[in-house]
Amino acid sequence: MIAARPKSKEEHVTGRLGWLRAAVLGANDGVLSTSSLIIGVASAHASHASILVAGVSGLVAGAMSMSAGEYVSVSSQADSERADLVRERAELRDDPEGETRELAGVYVKRGLDRALALQVAKQLMAKDALAAHSRDELGISDATAARPVQAALASAAAFAVGALLPLGVAVVAPSSSIVIAVAIASLVFLALLGAVGARVGGAAIWTAALRVTFWGALAMAVTAGIGVLFGTRV
Repeated sequence: MIAARPKSKEEHVTGRLGWLRAAVLGANDGVLSTSSLIIGVASAHASHASILVAGVSGLVAGAMSMSAGEYVSVSSQADSERADLVRERAELRDDPEGETRELAGVYVKRGLDRALALQVAKQLMAKDALAAHSRDELGISDATAARPVQAALASAAAFAVGALLPLGVAVVAPSSSIVIAVAIASLVFLALLGAVGARVGGAAIWTAALRVTFWGALAMAVTAGIGVLFGTRV
């Protein structure tokens, strides 16, 4: 008799959503912001040294801005989650029977009949009432809980890595072709990042790659136009 093959563990992307969103956003922003800045300054006929200074400054400022913004945003989410849990804990203490009926109502809406829903609610609350309510009533779990420090570090690191890509191209490209070189390389980087993010997140690869490439090309074209419009040859 052939032994049954063990079931492979299912992989879901939910647990990766927090850091994945921050990392993909940070890397895309790093590539796009820095490349657009470099192209805009280069289109204004700045010197090669000035272009590199602008690129490095954009990298540092962007990484700090992304980190601070992500930390503040996710901290606000974490504060809201903590407030909801405090309120839920008090409700469980003051009216446990009402909270049991409330949780059972959640399960009824999901398809269980009322008797079974009430039984499930009682069993789950007997084990960990707050965990049951936070997960099924409030939608808060370990996988989706807000983590401000993790999100901030991921955003800053991803932005810096993304910004280094067009900056590296600007370092090695000759001044006469720096705009074209940075633009082409950055669009390739953006397409790859869009594809990787979609692949890890389980979304359509081509759609994500085309979307981020289109908006990247538009942003670079706008900054190049501004550089040409306001730049002066030195």
